[in-house]
Amino acid sequence: MTLPPTTTQHTTGASASASRQHTLRERNLRLVARAIYDAAADAVGRRDAVPPSRADVAAATGLTRATVSTLVDHLVAAHLVAELLPVATQRAGRPAVPLVPARRTVVGLGLEVNVDYLGVRALDLAGDVVADHVEAGTFHDSDPATVLARLGSLASDVVARVEADGMRVAGARLALPGLVDARTGELEVAPNLGWSSLDPVPLLGLPRLPVHVANEAKLAALAELAGDAPDSFLYVSGDVGIGAGIVVDRALFLAERGWNGEVGHVVVDPAGPRCTCGAHGCLEQYAGKEAILRAAGLPGDAPLDRLVEALLSDGGDPVGAATPGAGAAPLPDGGTPAAQARAAVERAGQALGSALADFVNLTGVSTVVLGGVYTDLEPWLREPVEAGLAERVLAAPFAPVAVRSARAGVHAALSGGAREVLREVVADPAAWG
Repeated sequence: MTLPPTTTQHTTGASASASRQHTLRERNLRLVARAIYDAAADAVGRRDAVPPSRADVAAATGLTRATVSTLVDHLVAAHLVAELLPVATQRAGRPAVPLVPARRTVVGLGLEVNVDYLGVRALDLAGDVVADHVEAGTFHDSDPATVLARLGSLASDVVARVEADGMRVAGARLALPGLVDARTGELEVAPNLGWSSLDPVPLLGLPRLPVHVANEAKLAALAELAGDAPDSFLYVSGDVGIGAGIVVDRALFLAERGWNGEVGHVVVDPAGPRCTCGAHGCLEQYAGKEAILRAAGLPGDAPLDRLVEALLSDGGDPVGAATPGAGAAPLPDGGTPAAQARAAVERAGQALGSALADFVNLTGVSTVVLGGVYTDLEPWLREPVEAGLAERVLAAPFAPVAVRSARAGVHAALSGGAREVLREVVADPAAWG
């Protein structure tokens, strides 16, 4: 292609120098923003934590104080960083001005379609929830166009509310309970929704909002990183379906297409009941929410609170009597509600421990985080899960696998999605100046 006469096909020394300076400034701006946001993340849950000053950021990044001061001024003007009141220091000179992520200026949206709810959550750069809307529903074998249009309407309402309050929306992440191609953002299949071969973003009807699609369990795993989670862990999200996210060195492991983590379709018993995916004896048929509820003598669509009430109904501690393994005959209907509920949860825990042992043997992670409905059931699930891991994980005698409940709160995928949007803002602060 011939260029117009007024242009050149090479970069002059002056423009190359300017380009390098521009690139260096953007890099340094990222370094400064990252130092401030990392310090805020490290301070979560610590009462003695002190936000960094300009001098602290200079020491952390290796940049000069003058450079850091200029870049901090840029971040403050862009409403990405806020200054607190000065505090006295042990050093001579002026009091230090603490630097923190700005509140209620830029927000990220988490969107989610799950089997029994739609959700929208907006988080600001400080990690605060500034808007939250969860709408219950039944979305088994639903029409994706209808469901996604409804979610888009809920998202539009949230966007309008936060923009009316002077906040900017950076984008959104849509969490779906199925196989999402990490390269294209298309949903390949979501068995419990009855959806397949779908590009969901256009169906939301949000043309002005950048939206990316991800698996629900993986976004929930990323939400866990906002707390005191270890650097590497296996996050298990229990609901009607069961998904997982593998975090290694505080980064999500996606593999080639992002299709890993489908622990719900690990076969526990080849002679077991038929799963929505078409196979027999998948983990979901033993440890999925609906399966546990039915085994406890409750309707499959009952609120989880009813199961917890049954588990506690006899006033005993959260440890049930030994029950048959995952491949055994169906649970008896007799006994007290508490006994039947505990038998159902223990059987789920045994199946879960067996399936997770395969994952641990393959990945080598040393911590399992129980999320979703498993967080509330953890007092009853932990013992059988730990027993299954101890029995089946080859390295367990040398390095026992830790089991803990998730700490990211309810509907963690919404928070994880919003945080992913904001992570990109911090990674490219120059775009917001």
